[in-house]
Amino acid sequence: MNLPILDFMAKRKVAGAGSIALLLISVASLTLNGLNFGLDFTGGTLVEVGFPEPVDTEQVRSQLEEAGFVNGVVQHFGSDREVLVRMPPQATGDPAALGDRILSTIQAEAPDAAMRQSNFVGPVVGEELAESAGLAILTALAVVMLYILFRFTKQFSVGAVGALAHDVLLVLGIFSVFQWTFDLAVVAAVLAVVGYSLNDTIVVSDRIRENFRTVRRGTPIDIINKSLNQTLGRTLVTSLTTLLVLLALLLAGGEGIRGFAAALTIGVVIGTYSSIYIAANILVLMNISREDLLPPEKENAKESYP
Repeated sequence: MNLPILDFMAKRKVAGAGSIALLLISVASLTLNGLNFGLDFTGGTLVEVGFPEPVDTEQVRSQLEEAGFVNGVVQHFGSDREVLVRMPPQATGDPAALGDRILSTIQAEAPDAAMRQSNFVGPVVGEELAESAGLAILTALAVVMLYILFRFTKQFSVGAVGALAHDVLLVLGIFSVFQWTFDLAVVAAVLAVVGYSLNDTIVVSDRIRENFRTVRRGTPIDIINKSLNQTLGRTLVTSLTTLLVLLALLLAGGEGIRGFAAALTIGVVIGTYSSIYIAANILVLMNISREDLLPPEKENAKESYP
């Protein structure tokens, strides 16, 4: 039994308006609120402390504030007996010894508390990491545009980069709106989103190109709709299986990997959407036609004789 062809392009204007609205919200939030950079970028100290009994994080936070430690983040890590303390650089004291000072303060109330790990990141290193992360994302987008340009045409190149920029901005915007911690793990997830979305966009673009060359009847919108329906099964299976793994990481992976899993989960959902409604929508806006995708005729072709 043949399944009905879904008319994706009939909703292209609604989807485009929704995407523009979300992009504006993301850009506004990134401009006004910025990102809640983790210690990887701001510098500071991360301390993991283990307790023999379950501990209340609010009590530990109050204890540190009374001792003069400001703007710290205290949360459970793995279990209610493990506490993770993220402390930005303080105005007084040796920054390199901040972890030992935090542990001493906690042990004043809980002598059996033991340090599991202490990491210090200097502010200069944090600034360099922030610059490198931004350059990595921009470089990935530029390389993708060149790759698609050589493999397909300029319309596909603009569509692919538009979809990737859309995905990256929305992921960053969500982290900015909710002020989730943005660290190197999240940067890795954003780059993974670029790769995932690119793969999906290439599959869709390749089918659109082939259909433009082989289908003799139908408008460009009809051909794009047909191509999207032909790749829909593959897209959904890939997205759902990937999401199952990511949701498992998000729910059971612990605090250390939560930001990575959240960014990648959001990116997979948005990337699946953008392959259909951003990349293909841009092709329609750029008036793609069959003539744009025909292979170039060979010059000086030999004449055939009867």
